[in-house]
Amino acid sequence: MTSPSDLWLGVDLGGTKTEVAVLGPDAGFRYRERTATPSHDYAALVEHLVAQVQRARAACDLPSDHPVGVGIPGCIDAHTQQVRGANTQCLNGQPLQKDLSLRLGAPVFVQNDANCLALSESVDGAAAGTGLSFAVILGTGCGGGLALRGEVWTGPNALAGEWGHNPLPWPRPEELQAPACWCGLQGCMETWISGPGLARDHARVTGQTLDARAIVAAMSAGDAAARASVLRYTDRLARGLAQVVNLLDPEVIVLGGGLSQVQALYPLLPEAISRYTFHRPVHTPVRPAVHGDSSGIRGAAWLCRPAAASGTRA
Repeated sequence: MTSPSDLWLGVDLGGTKTEVAVLGPDAGFRYRERTATPSHDYAALVEHLVAQVQRARAACDLPSDHPVGVGIPGCIDAHTQQVRGANTQCLNGQPLQKDLSLRLGAPVFVQNDANCLALSESVDGAAAGTGLSFAVILGTGCGGGLALRGEVWTGPNALAGEWGHNPLPWPRPEELQAPACWCGLQGCMETWISGPGLARDHARVTGQTLDARAIVAAMSAGDAAARASVLRYTDRLARGLAQVVNLLDPEVIVLGGGLSQVQALYPLLPEAISRYTFHRPVHTPVRPAVHGDSSGIRGAAWLCRPAAASGTRA
C-alpha cells in the first residue's frame, strides 16, 4: 500500500486551464483533473484552487495537511511575498502562497511555471542526471528556468532564468525597430521568439496574417516564405541561447511550450548557437521536453520534495 508521504500533489495554474495532479512513487499519475481558470477574479480563483486540491486529496486519500506545489505564470516576490509578473493579472500584488496555505491548512510551495518545467525535466526528463540545465517555454510568451542538481535555482530576487526579458542580441538592421514588450521595455527576446513574435515577423515580411501553428504547417507543406520565417526565428532563438551558453554553459538546454514541437528546430539549433558563442563550436545539446505539456504539472508536484521545497514554504 502506498503511503501518503510517497504521493506528490501539484497544481499547474494557467491563464485558461488549471490542472491538479497527484504523482505516485513511480512518477506516474494517480489523479489528474483539468478545469477552466476563473482568471479575472482573485477570490474566485483561490476558492477554485482550494476546491480542486480538496477533490484530489479525497480521491487519493491524502491527509488535510498534505503539502501542495503550485506552478504559476509569474513568481513570488522574495521581499513582499506577493505575486508579480503574472499574465493572469488578477494574481499580481496578491499573497497567493499565504492565502492558499491558510485556506488549505497545509504547506504550499509556489514557483514560476518555467521553473517547474526545468525541475520536471531535471528530475526525470531530458536533463535527468545533469548538474546545470536551462529550460525554456516557447509559447504565447517566453519563459526560462534553471535547475541545479535536481533543484530550482531562483536567485535572491526570483529573477534567475528570466531570459525572455533580455534584449535580442546582435540585432540586424531590420530588427532595430523593435516591438514594445508588455513588461515596459522594448525589443525583449519574448517579442521575437514567442508564438506571437513569429507571427508578427512573418506578417511584416510577407503581409500574411498567420499564427505560429499555421506558419509551421505551411513550411511543412513546402511554402518557401514560411520556411524563411522559421529560419529567421531559429537564428534569433540561437542568438538568445548563445548568450545563455556564454554566461552559464549549461549541460543541456530543454525546450517546452508549443513551439518546442517544431522538429525542424533541433537539427538546426546546435550549429546556429555555435555561430554566436565565444568559443566555437560548442556542443550543448538542445532537446525537447520529455514530458511535453505534462512537465509543468509534474514540476509543480516535485516542488513538494524536501530538497526542492527548501526555502519556498509558506
